[in-house]
Amino acid sequence: MAGQTIFKEDIKIKLKKPRMYRVILLNDDYTTMDFVVEVLTTIFHKSVAEATRIMFDVHQKGRGVVGIYPYDIALTKVTQVEEVASEKGFPLKAVMEEE
Repeated sequence: MAGQTIFKEDIKIKLKKPRMYRVILLNDDYTTMDFVVEVLTTIFHKSVAEATRIMFDVHQKGRGVVGIYPYDIALTKVTQVEEVASEKGFPLKAVMEEE
């Protein structure tokens, strides 16, 4: 290929890890312990033993860390908790905090 110049460039791409967020369940005086365990096993896919431990954290300490997720997943989990709780008539709240 006469007259053609070929250039080679090194392009470096730096990928940053996404910010992570803790999803936390907050205690209230109305939501049953059984319902909290149900939420933890269905929405967060926790074992019954782990769900029970987290439920007792919520009950005794006022809050329990459920998991750490990227923003979109954490927000989805918080929304799912509050929708399911509302459907069942419970005031259970979930919040997210940046890790």
